[in-house]
Amino acid sequence: MAQTPSHTLEQTLSIIKPDAVEQNQIGNIIEYFERDGLNVVAAKMIHLSTEQAKSFYAVHAEKPFYEDLVKFMTSGPALIMVLEGENAITRNREIMGATDPSKADAGTIRCDFATSIERNAVHGSDSAEAAKKEILFFFKPNEIFRRT
Repeated sequence: MAQTPSHTLEQTLSIIKPDAVEQNQIGNIIEYFERDGLNVVAAKMIHLSTEQAKSFYAVHAEKPFYEDLVKFMTSGPALIMVLEGENAITRNREIMGATDPSKADAGTIRCDFATSIERNAVHGSDSAEAAKKEILFFFKPNEIFRRT
């Protein structure tokens, strides 16, 4: 009987936010993902409209930071990506580091590139269901390269 592998090939959404794009850190941030075995299988740079940002972050609509988040995410272009790899969702979150860069581990994206909890350089899906929903928000299935 074959053993079930302990690793699962997954896809997750990753956003390099306007602050990191403005700082010309796109290549440096992608290097963190690739160095840890995550592959970029789709990417597009867009300047989110207010409507897009409000819809994408609707889960936070009742939170006090929602309007500031929408304003920030519409302040400039962002690089939207689909990352693929074994346990991509968890690994991406580990690579990003804590939301608050002052609490992020050394060597994580947020420790190295974020300037505040609000301007924290990157976004990543927090679950498999969120990843699926977030990927479909930005990408059509034929826009995603399949590595398998």
